[in-house]
Amino acid sequence: MTATHYNQSELEDSINNLSTNLCNISTDEQLNFLQNSLTSLTNLQAGDPELSDMNLIQKAIDELVQSFLLFKDYRDTRKVTIFGSSRTEPKNPNYTLTEETAKQLVESGMLVITGAGPGIMEAGNKGAGEGNSFGLHIILPFEQKPNEYIYNSEKMIPYNYFFTRKLIFVKESDAFVLFPGGFGTQDEAFEVLTLMQTGRCSPRPFIIINHDNSTYWEEWKTYVHTHLLDKNYISPEDMNLIKILKSSTEVASCINHFYSTYHSIRYIDKTTCIRLNSPLSEATVNQLNDTFPHLLDSGRFELSDNTCFPKEESLYPDKQRLLFNFNHKSYGGLISLIDYINDNA
Repeated sequence: MTATHYNQSELEDSINNLSTNLCNISTDEQLNFLQNSLTSLTNLQAGDPELSDMNLIQKAIDELVQSFLLFKDYRDTRKVTIFGSSRTEPKNPNYTLTEETAKQLVESGMLVITGAGPGIMEAGNKGAGEGNSFGLHIILPFEQKPNEYIYNSEKMIPYNYFFTRKLIFVKESDAFVLFPGGFGTQDEAFEVLTLMQTGRCSPRPFIIINHDNSTYWEEWKTYVHTHLLDKNYISPEDMNLIKILKSSTEVASCINHFYSTYHSIRYIDKTTCIRLNSPLSEATVNQLNDTFPHLLDSGRFELSDNTCFPKEESLYPDKQRLLFNFNHKSYGGLISLIDYINDNA
């Protein structure tokens, strides 16, 4: 196959004409998105790509589009991803604990996301009840099929690629709850921790839990402390990212408390903007400046409203903002800051 060589000017004109004539283009951002996407795809085609490359891109785009459209109507509802082994049998106490945890989360007003398979995933979908959970199913040549509690649901999506599936787990969830598991669970645990540690995903509860007679997570946390923290592969504040709990009630309470005053976060230029569900007093802000100066690159913690940045004016106009120049060196410390705000609001 011979690569096609485009006249760049004609190509740009064609893309612009196509983009501007498509329906439902209401903002400059949408127009730029279409133009940039079409330009990237035509540049790929001009480079004479291999069939396997084209298939990968096409399937990945299809999976992402399907996922974004599914979750779009649920963005304002808190969602919790449950990870754990597909090999956990229903008679295992962790299966029962997962089922109870999912039920508690739904009763607290949240939705559940699982990998749609058997074991812990099945328990999560079962406990959540019909219509209250999502299933992100990975297509494998063996072992795993969608469980009966999510199989026929409109909230179940099949994925060819782990990377698109894991992206959606992270993008669409507000908390993670991990039960014991194998390579897949460990992979998901360390990837999420890495994303939180480096600021590549917003701060959120990362909860590990097992039944009372299991030492799975205690021994795992000892390993992390002994072989990662003590050998300076991670910093002490990175351990703040991890919460180990014992009961389903604690899980729901922990997540609800995390979002009691704290709402969400955004990084705009050099400023970190925390949106708040309820306002902070000047006295509390003074306490933040006294307690968390190590999180500041410069300046102080200050209060504002949604007019602090043009990008914020149309978002959550009723929510107060906490502004500060975060040093981006301690996202574990950022978790501590959020905990402090929730405890002292």
